[in-house]
This record gives sequence, C-alpha cells and structure tokens, in this order.
Amino acid sequence: MDLLYIVTPLLLILVVLAAVWLDRWSVPVIVVALGAGILFGSDVLNLVRFDDALLTNQVANLALVFILFHGGFGTRRDDFRAVALPAGGLATWGVVLTALFSLLLFWKGLGWELPKACLLAAIISSTDAAAIFSILRRRALPRKLSSLVEIESAANDPMAVLLTVIAVQSLAAGERLDWSVAGTFLWKFVVGPLTGWLLARAALWLFNRLSPQERGHYYVLYLGVVMLTYGLAEWMQGSGMLAVFVAGFVMGNRPFVHKQGVAAFSSALSTIANIGMFVLMGLLVFPRQWQTLWVDGLLLFLGLTLVSRPLAVFVGTLGMHLGVRKKLFIAWAGLRGSVPIVLATYPAAAGLPAGLSQDIFNLVFFAVLLSVLVQGSTLGAVARWLGFAAPSRPAPLY
Repeated sequence: MDLLYIVTPLLLILVVLAAVWLDRWSVPVIVVALGAGILFGSDVLNLVRFDDALLTNQVANLALVFILFHGGFGTRRDDFRAVALPAGGLATWGVVLTALFSLLLFWKGLGWELPKACLLAAIISSTDAAAIFSILRRRALPRKLSSLVEIESAANDPMAVLLTVIAVQSLAAGERLDWSVAGTFLWKFVVGPLTGWLLARAALWLFNRLSPQERGHYYVLYLGVVMLTYGLAEWMQGSGMLAVFVAGFVMGNRPFVHKQGVAAFSSALSTIANIGMFVLMGLLVFPRQWQTLWVDGLLLFLGLTLVSRPLAVFVGTLGMHLGVRKKLFIAWAGLRGSVPIVLATYPAAAGLPAGLSQDIFNLVFFAVLLSVLVQGSTLGAVARWLGFAAPSRPAPLY
C-alpha cells in the first residue's frame, strides 16, 4: 500500500512534465497519459497491477460527466446556433451511416463473420467527447469548426448505445429484438437536455442568491449541481451525458456570482478527469495479448478512419454548405475513446459467447488506442495542412 502512494503521484507528475515537454511537438496530454499507463502497467515495468475493466468503465463514466459539463460551459451560444444542424445530423444519422458503412466493409469487404462485423460496427460508431474536448480546446482552430466536432461528440452517445443494444439483442440466443429501444432513444434525447436546462436554471438562481462566507462553498455547490444533473437524468431514463452538456452550456452563457472561479475549478476537474481516465485505460492494456489480434485491430482502425467515417461525414452533411476541407477535418477529428470501450462490455453482459465477447472487447480497445495515438497526435498537423490555422482562442469572458 505504501508503494502505491509513491508510484501514483510519481506517475501523475511524470505525465504533466512529459506533456509540457512534448507540447512543442503538439502531442496531446491524453496520449502522454495513455502511454504512461501502458509503461507503468503489468506488461512493461510492472509497477502497477491493474486489470479491473468494470472499475475503469465506472471511472470513465464519472470523468465524462465533468468533461462534458466543462465542454458545454465553454461553448458559446452563437457558435452553437451556427453548427446545430450539422452537429445534430452527425450525432444521429451520421452515427447510423458510420455503422452501416462499417458493417458492409467488415462483412463484405474483409469477410468477417456477420455477428463480429455487426457488433464492431455498432460499438465503434460514435466519437468520444473526452478525447476530442481534450485536444480541440487547446488547438488554434476556427471556433465554429471546433464547436461542430465537440457538440457532435457530446450528443452522439445515445445513438451508439441504441445501435449496440439492437445488435446485442439481435444476436443474443433466444432473445427477440425489442424495438421499444427506439422509443427509449427518443426519450433520452428529450429528457436529457430538458433536465439539464431545468437544473441549470435552478443552479443559476441559487448561485445568484447565496452569499456564503467561504468561497469554497460555491465549488461544492457546483459539484452537487453537476452530479445531480447526471444522476437525475439517468434515473428518469434520459441521457445523463446530454443533460450535463446542456447544463454546462446554459450556465456558461449566463452571468452568475463567482463564475470565473467556478470556470477555473471546472477546467481543473476536467483536466484531472481526462488524465486519470486515460492513465487507467493505459494500465488496462496488455501489449503481449496483441500478438493474436493486431492485424484485425489495425484493419478495424483503418477501415473506420479512412472509409466509414469519411463516407458518413460526406453523405451525412449533404446540402449543409460545408466545404470539402471542413468535411475532411471533421472526418479526421472523429476520435474514438472511452465510450466504445464501455459499449464493448455489452456483449459479455448480455451473455453472448465468451470467445466472441472477449475478441470484440480486445479489438475495440486496440482500435481506440490507435485512434488516440494516431489521430490525436496528428490533428494539429492535419488542421494546418487543410489551412485551418487560426489565432489562438480568446480567453472566455467570465
């Protein structure tokens, strides 16, 4: 136990030092955190023994709550209005198109078995808010373009969950497909944002009427609001992730007492959540197991990144007046992260064959690692190549 209190802080300090040093080459901190987790994990230095996928999923879920709230907090209303249609389209039918193109590619193109192709296509169909927010918020990009990708990533989880549930149910032995999940999907898209809006308005009222002697009380109130928003939305079967994003968006675009301090606290929590989540994901990686799956994992990543995602972006945004360069950037910015890994646990939970379930989880994990490492490290270079260099983002006015 004593060693844990030495290794863990050393790991965090090294991540920050390495991230600052590697920033000159535009290497994002989540890549550093992921690499540090792999390095300290069981298969390399063996300093930290960790293989609890369930705990990782739970931590990732909690981390996403604070990351998405802060993402909404920093999204300006004018930017949201300008990109609402393409972002909403990519978050709904864009996810369906990605899954459909992936299914055809994996099944007909690569010759994978239909159950495997179907599950992988559904699970890997959504982009990841944690990875995208971490990288785009420090890139000098046009605000509307980055806001489009960020809002898409915050809103596309319910559709990916719906597709995954349909795929799992259709493959589960003796279980008939329950089409009521489609109604559940619509309910999530209504209840989640509505809950976020209502609780954000209530939070603004509280912040502007309380006068605590200790400023720290504002931060405790912030924690309570964020977690209550997520918990209440989930309890009502809505989308908790959409709820916290909307709550952050509403509060970030309204004045309230001690807003600057809350913004700084939210930013710090978001950074801690990002680093901690990707360190845990790195610890969960066992490179020695890649010997039997790296080819399929590489094909999964390449097919998704170079074929399915670009096709979905170009087809899904027809008639929306987005230029080719913007569509190419949006396609490359479709990073995968913790959400597909969480969805990759669904087949095992539904009782699908252990061999298939384990293969699905390992392949998704491998593809996510490649996405974070390759796309995350090159996103800045791709933006410059496409001509999207812009002045650094101005500091938010709060």
